[in-house]
Order: sequence, then structure tokens, then C-alpha cells
Amino acid sequence: MSEDGPGPRAEAEAAPRAAQPRRRAGRRPGSDDTRGRILASAREAFAERGFDGATVREVAARAEVDPALVHHYFGSKQRLFVAAMEFPVDVGQVFVAVAAGPPGEIGERVVRTFLGIWDRPSVRQLILGIVRSATTDATAAAMFRTVLVEGPLRAMTATIDAPDGALRATLVGTQLIGLAMARYVVVLEPLASLDVEALASLVGPTVTRYLTGDVGDLVAAAPAPAPAAPVR
Repeated sequence: MSEDGPGPRAEAEAAPRAAQPRRRAGRRPGSDDTRGRILASAREAFAERGFDGATVREVAARAEVDPALVHHYFGSKQRLFVAAMEFPVDVGQVFVAVAAGPPGEIGERVVRTFLGIWDRPSVRQLILGIVRSATTDATAAAMFRTVLVEGPLRAMTATIDAPDGALRATLVGTQLIGLAMARYVVVLEPLASLDVEALASLVGPTVTRYLTGDVGDLVAAAPAPAPAAPVR
């Protein structure tokens, strides 16, 4: 210490520190990343519980925010679902690209591509949310048809210029949806543990037949459906 007293540094060290504002305990307030956090929590909740099972309060609790913030950003659970289920992959473009290549192997390519999309963790969560919600919510059912069946598969059948394209797309859709349900939702063994190449070899020929085989004669020969019984 100098004879003139403590220097500026010592005085700064000896001065009481300004009181730091204490952070309130509880849920986080709104911030720049609040919307993204809510969306991530919503994807988890919808994937695990479906549209009916998931609640706004559950999503808010997972995101550590007040439920009022969920309504502030999205307005309703329906709008939250639509925003959370936005696909990061243009599935239609992916399947159109699959159409390029030897026609006899198109089924294997379709199955390989479809399972490759499901195997992406972020995408699988979205699809599970849509699938588990489609049976109880009309918006989810429409999203299921558009994103996973009607949009990409009809675009692919149009690319290969196959007759009865809508029917072919629907047939392929039933095959792929059943495969995905057994593998990822029900986790049916041993199918759930088979590698992608094995499944492509097993299921691919059926998909190829749906896409390139002669289905017109079968449709023409099919008996007309019986009229519905009158409601009494």
C-alpha cells in the first residue's frame, strides 16, 4: 500500500459488488428459442401419445414454459400439431428420384428409400406423431395421406407413366404403411430387427408388381361392391 492510501485497484476490489438480480424459480419466460423448444417438446409428445393423448399442458411442461406461451405462439393444439409435424424432407422429390433406374428393381429402391427416411431419428418422430394421431384427428389423417401416400407415391407413378396410377400408388402405400407399422410402431419381431437391404429384397418384388404389373385386368374383373344396407 502506498502512503497516499489504497490505489484504484484496491478500492475496486474492496467495493461491494452490485447485487445480481436473482432468477425466479419455475418455468422459463418467453425468449428467442421458446418457439423452437415448444415445437421440439410437441414432437416428442405427439410421437409418444398421439394427438388425442398429448395435451398443451404436457407440451408446456416438457418445454419448461407456461401453457399460456404455447397458446401465444400457436393459438390452439391443432395449430401446434400442424407446425410441429412440418416435414424437413421433400418426400415427393425423393420418390420421383427413385423412379430413375432399372424398372425391374424399382420396388427395392422404393422400400430402401422409405425405410431410410423412417430411420432418420428426427423424421421418425414426426411420422410417429402423424401415424398415432391419424386414427383420431382429421387433420392428422389428411396429413398422413398427403405427406406419406397421395403426394409422393402418385408423383412417382406419374413419373413412370403407369396406367391406373392412383390405384398403384394406393397399393404401394398399403404395403409401406403396413411395413412401417409392424417395424416401428408395433415393433414386430423378427421383422423389426431385419436390416434394410433384407427387407428391400423381401418386400421390393411386391412393390415392383404393384408399380409395373398389369393391374387393369384385375380391376375390370373385380365384382362390383354390394350396395350398402339401408339404415333403419
